[in-house]
Amino acid sequence: MKINEIISQDPVCASPRTTVFEAAQMMKILDAVMLLVCDRERLMGTITDRDIAIRAVAEGCDAKHTPVSDIMTDDPICCFDDQEMDEAVRLMREYQIPGLPVLNRQQRLVGIVSLEDLAVRDGREEMSSDLPDQIAVGVLAG
Repeated sequence: MKINEIISQDPVCASPRTTVFEAAQMMKILDAVMLLVCDRERLMGTITDRDIAIRAVAEGCDAKHTPVSDIMTDDPICCFDDQEMDEAVRLMREYQIPGLPVLNRQQRLVGIVSLEDLAVRDGREEMSSDLPDQIAVGVLAG
């Protein structure tokens, strides 16, 4: 099965100028552990709840004034929409990440795929038990 058959299209994205506080609020509302940081259809990075804790709070950043661009991962692991689902699973396992931004071959963001998307759409909900608990527990809202 191709990734483009299972992705969540139109993912919620933060702007690079979104503050850490605003990103945390978005994640709370979405019940998400990761947000994509985008400039229109161009993926610029990702921010996770762990990034907020380690790169912002632990460093004493002012969450209401610090932009997510200051603490985001600016070279995120991605997959392409025409790749096989197994490749997304491999990447999430290898890098211990809860989800992947999905790009087309023109490097434009077309969606996001999460562990939950993969497990539910493939009919293998036990797949989540194959990954570390910290990933399987708080997958992206999808």
